[in-house]
Amino acid sequence: MGRNTARYEVTLEEHESVIVPYSRLYGDDLDKLRAAKAVTITEGRHGYVLKAHATTGVLQLDRIRLMLRPKFPVAGKRLIDWLCYANDLREPDETLRHWPLGRDGYAGLVPAALLHECRLLLRRGLRRGYVRRQRVDTTLRGRLDVEAQATRCFGAVDRLHLRTFEYEDSGWENLVCGAALAVAARRSTDAGLTRQLLDAAARFPCPRHPLDALPLLARGQYTRLNNHYRAAHAWARMVLGRGGVTDLLDPYGFGAKSLLLDLNVLWEKVVRRMAVDVAAVLGGRAARPGEGAIRTMTDGVLDGSLRPFRPDVLLAFPPPAGKTTATRFLAVDAKYKQYATKELSAPDRHQLLTYIAGYTAPEAAIALVIHPSPDGPTRRVLRVEGPRGRLGLIEVLGLDTSAAPNDAAGPLQKSIAGFSGSLVPL
Repeated sequence: MGRNTARYEVTLEEHESVIVPYSRLYGDDLDKLRAAKAVTITEGRHGYVLKAHATTGVLQLDRIRLMLRPKFPVAGKRLIDWLCYANDLREPDETLRHWPLGRDGYAGLVPAALLHECRLLLRRGLRRGYVRRQRVDTTLRGRLDVEAQATRCFGAVDRLHLRTFEYEDSGWENLVCGAALAVAARRSTDAGLTRQLLDAAARFPCPRHPLDALPLLARGQYTRLNNHYRAAHAWARMVLGRGGVTDLLDPYGFGAKSLLLDLNVLWEKVVRRMAVDVAAVLGGRAARPGEGAIRTMTDGVLDGSLRPFRPDVLLAFPPPAGKTTATRFLAVDAKYKQYATKELSAPDRHQLLTYIAGYTAPEAAIALVIHPSPDGPTRRVLRVEGPRGRLGLIEVLGLDTSAAPNDAAGPLQKSIAGFSGSLVPL
């Protein structure tokens, strides 16, 4: 008797748990789920207990479709802006502001972005080049393959083995796009989007096995002639990469078979780029690797040292005009947490105080915590006092995730500007 292969949906929000009956998960499904590293799996009385991490997206398994929802509701039209900002990709034009999330959640945005970029390439005209071909013909075109002619034709003169260079659009740039469109069409659950993906895929060359395009993508080189393919290839890499947890941010992840996004990593990348961009305008920069690092050394039984204790972003500023003090550092830490409505946790306070003690001078003892704030920008300051006076200030800044990244940077700009001018907020 065959097993029941009906698939049903399991919806789970970040850091929440759900029980899935034992009959729904077994064998390869458990291996795929563990490989994806999107949830923690434990055995309970009535089934497997799945506890979500800070990961969103869709994971296709044999009997279930696991849908991981974010705790911060970011509209699809804005999430794509933040994704492009984090990956330093060209922002989509206004015609794509109506991208719906749909039942695939954030994962549905990637095929839509791929389709948009490939349509731009078609509108511009696909790149064509000379491709080496081996062919058999009755007239001499190109160069005669003497070895093949002597060993395969046995004196026949009506079949010529030739080596030619044909001018066509089957270069690696177009093969990658065609493969990604074909794979995206197979995975899409939206009938309209699937039809559009298939229409676009028919206008691109495609390798016999779409995943054969991955080596082409890894070896490909960009020049001024094909540089306009970068954006399409960035989205193609996400589709062909099979959706590991970091695939939307790391170009070489191959963790799972669906599209998953680690929002912790996304938030760190957004804050890192935003802080460095703001600091550059104000005369600062990102600290170099190892510059001013806090290190933990182990003496005694354990021989060796631990990795440097470093915040998500460490900014470096020259000393104020007329002063000869050393380079000033500002620690900026990204926290993908609901700090708009909750107080900073004790571990995070301890972490920020360590950054203050290790990186800052007493006259500017400050560090920044940056968290998402869907309901608008927020700012508050924690003053940490001890028996011998003030230990430091921790600014907790919420960035408005409903706004475009450049528009949401206001609170961060104000705080960094205050620090660069040696004005510690009161």
